[in-house]
Amino acid sequence: MATYAVGDIQGCFEALQRLLDSVDFDPAGDRLWFVGDLVNRGPDSLAALRFVKDMGERAITVLGNHDLHLLTVAAGFAHQHRGDTLHDILAAPDRDDLLAWLRSRKLMHVEAGWTMVHAGLLPQWSVSRALALAQEVERVLAGPDHLALLHSMYGNVPDEWHDDLAGHDRWRVIVNAMTRLRLCTRAGKMDFHHKSAPRRLPEGYFPWYAVPGRASAGQPIIFGHWSTLGLHAAADVIALDSGCLWGNALSAMRLEDRRIFQVSCAGMRGTTSPDD
Repeated sequence: MATYAVGDIQGCFEALQRLLDSVDFDPAGDRLWFVGDLVNRGPDSLAALRFVKDMGERAITVLGNHDLHLLTVAAGFAHQHRGDTLHDILAAPDRDDLLAWLRSRKLMHVEAGWTMVHAGLLPQWSVSRALALAQEVERVLAGPDHLALLHSMYGNVPDEWHDDLAGHDRWRVIVNAMTRLRLCTRAGKMDFHHKSAPRRLPEGYFPWYAVPGRASAGQPIIFGHWSTLGLHAAADVIALDSGCLWGNALSAMRLEDRRIFQVSCAGMRGTTSPDD
């Protein structure tokens, strides 16, 4: 039995099938971990979403910003953006089941010494602290008050964590850190504008995983979201979004031995900027 962590699919279902074929994936024994962004901008978001849902307990996925965008659009609180490919899901006969399943997914997963989150963790959060905060939001999102959360989720403020944050401001910071974070200061102030590779950074900002003294350092964290960073495998951070949507590659890592697997996504081209 093996466990494969897979980078952002974003509706590139055919590439996912080729990747699983390349590792001789055994659906009866192997498991898949997905770093989020199962859907959007790729050609077959509906098939990708159905596939992961139908895997049941053999698949673990954390929520990405595009997954949350789907939920917000479906609830009527946001419009589709240029390049979005959510129409098939929204018109599907099993739409309600798919959306309810997606709402019940985690923001963060911790198991057997590994941590998985879509974007990142703020520097003052240990893994255990971040997990507790993620669970706060997960309970609301899966519960009867989820519409209020979705309605207030968008926004860039507050842009840093304080322990006394409450209500929607508290939830927004947690969601933004775990699904949108790339750069922050030593104090955890987030930047949502710099989306390219981590060069020529704004003064005082670091990639979230490179902040000196990060409380979550030392426990391996798997994440995606940052396609312009690309595949990045270090001792305690593994970035798996290698830009399949933009014609690069879809990547996976086998947790048991950290072996990396990739398939080419040549010919695939997203319709908007890869920085988003």
